[in-house]
Amino acid sequence: MRIPSDASGLWKFCHVALTLLRPLFCGLRVEGAENVPREGGVVLACNHPGGMDSFVLGFACPRQVFYMAKRELFNVHPVMTFLLYRIGAFPINRGARDTEAIEYSVALLKQGRVVGMFPEGTRNRGKPMRRGKSGAVRIAIDAGVPVVPVAVLEIPHLHKNWLNPFKRTRLSVQFGQPTLFPAGTMEEVQEYTTKIMQEVARMMPPELRGYYGEAPASSRDQTPARTPAAEPASPAARDIATG
Repeated sequence: MRIPSDASGLWKFCHVALTLLRPLFCGLRVEGAENVPREGGVVLACNHPGGMDSFVLGFACPRQVFYMAKRELFNVHPVMTFLLYRIGAFPINRGARDTEAIEYSVALLKQGRVVGMFPEGTRNRGKPMRRGKSGAVRIAIDAGVPVVPVAVLEIPHLHKNWLNPFKRTRLSVQFGQPTLFPAGTMEEVQEYTTKIMQEVARMMPPELRGYYGEAPASSRDQTPARTPAAEPASPAARDIATG
């Protein structure tokens, strides 16, 4: 896979290493990568099947992805803190209204970066999808950038079988169409979130759609027009979703 041109030196190194080593542990099919805008800020709204999904999504994306990570990881050792920042992670206080992390996310997006988010909030460990929180959409609206729905499949099997050469997991990452949402009320933002999560569910097998049940064949006709956001609503820290 092509190395993201906008990536840090460390992430480029990691990308090359993963490209060489990945065939030993798993297969990977990527669809719709062309739907990720090649420049400008964008939020990736992804399902959250397990801990490795952020790495798989980051590897599959044609651009470097930045993620929120629990602050405890940044307190382990200064070297680890440096490495985490260089691969695109930044801290958030989980379970708290971390306005600083949200503002940093918006700043990254306005700088033209890609921010990956998991609206379900916690890992579902391969079980049916949970109801999505609206933090990803709120941040996208505040930054004036589109949201791209993403579905990552088979992560739990990767966790279980990655060291078994006879059971190579066949991972799948699918990127949906980007949508630029206008500013709206809290109810409208939740509706936008539902539409994005329905798009994620549409790219998943029916038994994993969970809260979103029978996802529509395509919800393009139901999504708001892709017009530039007007005065963006301020981000709501209480509804932020991280992994």
